[in-house]
Amino acid sequence: MKIVSYNVNGIRAAMNKGFAEWLQKTNPDIIGLQEVKALENQIDKSIFEDMGYHIYWFPAVKKGYSGVAILSKEKPKNVTYGMDYSVYDDEGRMIRADFEGFSFVSAYFPSGTTGDIRQDFKYQFLDDIYGYSQDLIEKIPNLILSGDYNICHKPIDIHNPVANKNSSGFLPEERAWMDKFTESGFQDSFRLFNLDPHQYTWWSYRAGSRAKNLGWRIDYHMVTDRMKDKVKNSIIMPDVHHSDHCPILIEIDNKK
Repeated sequence: MKIVSYNVNGIRAAMNKGFAEWLQKTNPDIIGLQEVKALENQIDKSIFEDMGYHIYWFPAVKKGYSGVAILSKEKPKNVTYGMDYSVYDDEGRMIRADFEGFSFVSAYFPSGTTGDIRQDFKYQFLDDIYGYSQDLIEKIPNLILSGDYNICHKPIDIHNPVANKNSSGFLPEERAWMDKFTESGFQDSFRLFNLDPHQYTWWSYRAGSRAKNLGWRIDYHMVTDRMKDKVKNSIIMPDVHHSDHCPILIEIDNKK
């Protein structure tokens, strides 16, 4: 089973750049989207339905902002919209689909790059999603929590760790949270297969950063310890260009 996570930075803009054609060719069983920046009635759903996808959309209240979605070939047994925290749910930060044998979350963590108020909001979100995730894996031990975490975990995950040591997304407090999270029952699936440097999922639009591969790895498929043995591969797809992010793909064997 192939599962993709992709911050599309606006689904309508991505579709204008060939996203639908890429999706049809890649043909994942499930794709989680972040930053869809659109209401469900603002897209042509038939494009995805004709590919065999069931569509589950969770936009932000604020138009043109944030929002997550899940497209799945298999109809989930249950879909949960949000975290039951209105402050985050109003921003369309999380959607979960439950399947036979596992559950999949598409999550969009806040960015703190616009200043102290949003950085404090991000820290509060990290505290709350940590507790939420710990409660969730008690009920759903086979869980994939994917999406844009807006944090580089380790120096290997960012092109210039020294220059960015005081940048939101690589702050000591954020990295400490990632340590705590990955020690709490979650595995960074990409690092189960690839320990190489210069593996990034987001690049600034400025200064030709992508062409120079001056990036950050901030998108993850985090899998619970119980799911680890089901994971057969986990890759980054940097050559896919519909967004300032690229998609990430995980393959699982759900029969084990």
